[in-house]
Amino acid sequence: MWLKILLPSRIFADETEVLRIVAESSDGSFGILEQRRDCIASLVPGILTYETATHEEVFIAVDTGLLVKNGEEVLVSVRRAVGPKPLSELRALVQSEFLSLDEQERDLQMVLNKLESGFLAQFSELTKV
Repeated sequence: MWLKILLPSRIFADETEVLRIVAESSDGSFGILEQRRDCIASLVPGILTYETATHEEVFIAVDTGLLVKNGEEVLVSVRRAVGPKPLSELRALVQSEFLSLDEQERDLQMVLNKLESGFLAQFSELTKV
C-alpha cells in the first residue's frame, strides 16, 4: 500500500510498500491490510502504526483527523503528528499534549457558546422595544 500522512502545512510522511496499518478511531483500534475494502474513518488522538516492506514497525502520534483508503492508497489527514519515536515516548506525548489541548478547545468552545447565547438574548431584548 501507499501511505501518505498529511498535515495542514505539509506532507508528514509518504511511504510506499506499506504492509499493514493500525489506527485508532472513537470505536477503538482497527487494522488495514491491502485486501481491505475502501473505507473512511474518523481518527482520534492516538498512535498510528504501520509496517514497512522490511517488516519494521513505525509508530507515529497523531491528533484528530481522517483516514481514507482508496485502492492501494491510504491518506491520513491530521492536525498534528509526531514521530517516528519509541512507543513509550509517543503514548506520554499523546496524553500530555494532544488530549489536554482538546480539553482546552472544548472549554474555549463552551465559553464562546455562552457569550454567543448571551449576546443573542440581549439582542432579542433590544428588538422588543
